[in-house]
Amino acid sequence: MKQYESQFRKLTEVGSVNRGKSKHRPRNAPELYGGPYPFVQTGDVKAANFFITDYAQTYSERGLAQSKLWQPGTLLITIAANIAETAILKIPACFPDSIIGFISKKGESDVRFIKYCLGTYKSQMQSISQGTTQDNLSQGKLLSLRFRIPNYDQQRKIAAILSAYDELIENNKRRIALLDKIAEEIYREWFGRLRFPGHKKLKVFKRVPEGWRESKLGELIPEKGLQTGKRPKGGAQGFGVPSIGAENVIGLAQHDFSKEKYVNEQFFNSMRQGHISDKDILFYKDGAEIGRVTLVQDGFPHEKCCVNEHVFLIRTRDLAAQYFLYCYLSQATIQEYVKTINKNAAQPGINKTELRNIPLMLPPKELIIEFESLVSPIIRQVFKLAKVQRMLWMTRELLLPRLISGKLSVENLDIQFPPGMTEELKAEAGAAAHA
Repeated sequence: MKQYESQFRKLTEVGSVNRGKSKHRPRNAPELYGGPYPFVQTGDVKAANFFITDYAQTYSERGLAQSKLWQPGTLLITIAANIAETAILKIPACFPDSIIGFISKKGESDVRFIKYCLGTYKSQMQSISQGTTQDNLSQGKLLSLRFRIPNYDQQRKIAAILSAYDELIENNKRRIALLDKIAEEIYREWFGRLRFPGHKKLKVFKRVPEGWRESKLGELIPEKGLQTGKRPKGGAQGFGVPSIGAENVIGLAQHDFSKEKYVNEQFFNSMRQGHISDKDILFYKDGAEIGRVTLVQDGFPHEKCCVNEHVFLIRTRDLAAQYFLYCYLSQATIQEYVKTINKNAAQPGINKTELRNIPLMLPPKELIIEFESLVSPIIRQVFKLAKVQRMLWMTRELLLPRLISGKLSVENLDIQFPPGMTEELKAEAGAAAHA
């Protein structure tokens, strides 16, 4: 057995660990913000998939003066609010003392491995943070923990295997987002800018092309085409038939399997409506994020599932305008309009009648059919990629604990580094050459 092969070590033994800085009080002083320096907070760390490139706030020069600018490659670990979330900086950024920064020691630790490692210990770190008025994982508690950290060579191999999956997952996400954007742009071009096929041959009066007319969504949706689900007594459960709620009406093919809830087979079979079919549009009908929509297709996210009482299930007549209607409801202007319908209610919401009465400038049926034909292969490709994405994620989740625990040995494997890690190695070599 090689040295360090199954050794448990503290983070301070393989790198430097320091809390973020936010010395000024009050923390929300306006003069600290609005400048050029990214200010990463716990919510940004939680939202990041692996690397941090996005942030909601920035520091000014005064903000920077009472903080610290951390460099790319720093691993961020949240110790308050969103506890035990981790992500690696891709950009120089500041962060507050609710986040700890870890910098790998050369030849001792690989920052990607450490991130993967901490991910497998996440539930344990969250459990030891409980018991106070506000959950908190102190720096002292974090530094007292020992993690299984093998030798550097094995860390790199483990990180390479897992990173290969993560890079494929990220590439798929980008492709899905691009295809979604293409479908959205075609819709805007045809039905927003009115540059649809043959538009030059038609007269337009007050931005209404010849053959178009004012209508309402109800003209596209028959009575049976607008349904909602229900929740069993005692609420959803941890196994059975998936029941899609508001937490998973989050955009095209962006289903979060970790947030799924279920109903039992008996309850599912007793539901008179709310069973999801191919090409159904799902519409979040009440709550703070009212108006969000998504689409299901080709057995994604599930061949068999339903919606709960917070979601409308929408089917146009003969499913002939599903993509047209999905793109229409996805527009920011329509989602804002939906929020105004019952904006003064304690719980914002929209009922079936109100949804069917949403105004719509209806183009000729032939143009909708032409649009559906053009967009259909784009949407199908999105869902093919989503299925691949799901398989990649499941495989990675199976490998992760086995690799980190050492149950799956990498000692004798000849690992090829994925492109992302190869670029990092080149950057490290270049920095060393100029040191």
